[in-house]
Amino acid sequence: MTSNEIRSTFLAFMKERGHTVVPSASLVPENDPSVLFTTAGMQPLVPYLMGQPHPSGSRRITNSQKCVRTNDIEEVGDNTHLTFFEMLGNWSLGDYFKKEALEWSFELLTSQEHGFGLDPRRLYVTVFEGNEDAPRDKEAYQIWSDIFTRAGLDPATRIFFMDAEANWWSPGDNGPCGPDSEMFYDVSGKHTEGLTHDAFLQADDAQEVIEIWNDVFMEYEKKDGTIIGKLANQNVDTGSGLERVVGVVQGKDNVYDTDLFARIMAVARTITPALRSQRILSDHLRASVFLIADGVTPSNTDQGYILRRLLRRAILHTESRSMTRETIVAFVDAVIDTYQDAYPEVPDQRSHIIDTIEEELITKFSATLRKGLREFDRMTKETVALSGTDVFTLFSTFGFPLEMTTEVAEERGIAVDTQGFHEEMKKHQEHSRVGSEQKFKGGLADTSEATTRLHTAHHLLLKALQQVLGKHVHQRGSNITADRLRIDFSHPEKVTAEQLHEVERIVNEKIAQNLPVVRSSMPKDEAETLGAEHEFGAKYPDHVSVYSIGPKEASESTPHFSDAFSIEFCGGPHAEHTGELGHFSIKKEEASSAGVRRIKATLR
Repeated sequence: MTSNEIRSTFLAFMKERGHTVVPSASLVPENDPSVLFTTAGMQPLVPYLMGQPHPSGSRRITNSQKCVRTNDIEEVGDNTHLTFFEMLGNWSLGDYFKKEALEWSFELLTSQEHGFGLDPRRLYVTVFEGNEDAPRDKEAYQIWSDIFTRAGLDPATRIFFMDAEANWWSPGDNGPCGPDSEMFYDVSGKHTEGLTHDAFLQADDAQEVIEIWNDVFMEYEKKDGTIIGKLANQNVDTGSGLERVVGVVQGKDNVYDTDLFARIMAVARTITPALRSQRILSDHLRASVFLIADGVTPSNTDQGYILRRLLRRAILHTESRSMTRETIVAFVDAVIDTYQDAYPEVPDQRSHIIDTIEEELITKFSATLRKGLREFDRMTKETVALSGTDVFTLFSTFGFPLEMTTEVAEERGIAVDTQGFHEEMKKHQEHSRVGSEQKFKGGLADTSEATTRLHTAHHLLLKALQQVLGKHVHQRGSNITADRLRIDFSHPEKVTAEQLHEVERIVNEKIAQNLPVVRSSMPKDEAETLGAEHEFGAKYPDHVSVYSIGPKEASESTPHFSDAFSIEFCGGPHAEHTGELGHFSIKKEEASSAGVRRIKATLR
């Protein structure tokens, strides 16, 4: 059976038993600020599990729900872990309960006529052993005992009691919850004769048996982490990971060898020979396509941060640590080809998805990666260890996240002092705490790409102000976040609309010229001799970093200071070329204090 046939078989089976088929909810939860993503099939149904009538009017619901979980992201690349997955589910909203749920589960898994036709001799189940919150689930055990007996199998070697960690399900500290019964399938084919409890646990640890189904009996309510009583209704929440079921039905020992990944893995194999990297690339790109289709865009917060993290982890697993537009198109088309029947809304957004990934991986991150790797190479040229200070410098100055440093270091056998990094980060956070005037150390709120671009534009803006208003203009303070830049500068009177328009024109002209941004390291006295701009009253070390912008032929080895548009003392992160910045726009000009004006501006 193909994955599309398995999904359709599940939905048809439940529809024949009175369930209303509903579409998958968005990966971005509606009216639920407690979580970033839909992480389980029951999540969009919580109000109805708590007693609210479902809009369909039905008390039996079924669907295939898109889900994203990143709590096990480090495990992605093994046989079963994924960030994006589909959860096949059927729910009873105060209608049927344990007997129907368990019997239908077994029937669908094993029926040759209208199910998946799996071998019942390779099935094992677990039930809740009981604790202070709820009693031992003898009812579920007896139902399973009858099922296995009818199948000619010994229940004692098939059913195992487990504790709450294994067989109690809840969405978190609040909401509906209850004991569950999980079904496992022997993917090794070595355990058809039954197992003891200990042997089952060993087979589970070895991934010789894997969970493929879970029936949750939701009849309790949790509040602030404590069970407070029973719900008004006894509900059933069934969850079955489509990817794992497909793997089992198609006789694979891992999800990546199924038809769900065939096209995607074929693309991954063209850009890296490493199996684990192929799997991570395939998983992360597949998840990214679905996240973008559901309205998520890369950013440094919330859902956008997760999307950015997935895309950047993916590019680290390419051999060249880069990706072309052609490769991005190939990945996106592979995902669309695989899922267009089940999710026809995804192909409609093909161009948007491709453009979003391209902008993040090629326009934005490739520059950050190049700079960070170059500095990493310099730091590790004569050592096999990175200090906490080194790692923090990679993060704070070059925008190179800790996760990327550790991954690259592991590949090259370099030790990383992560504890030292966190200590440096703590000191930085304390030192950079916003004061009464909301000033940041160096004027930067963070080292994100958006803040970096605005920081670079800040250099262009200061020089443009000097050209339009006069040489008396100097920086008197700054505050730059991912959303906007703010500069305080010396000037005795309000800047006119015409002057502001000319400043904007100059900045956008320099952006359009795509001038190189060059970093040079030199003694402070030499930098002052060059006329490098710096903030008055600020204290600088004896050796400083100087950033110059332009001319076009400038480079790190040949900065051409005499022909540069702008030269400034600066230690923060910068774009490599002005063409990366986008369109500059002044949003507000106002007085800051006597003789000091303030401008707020953005890039888009």
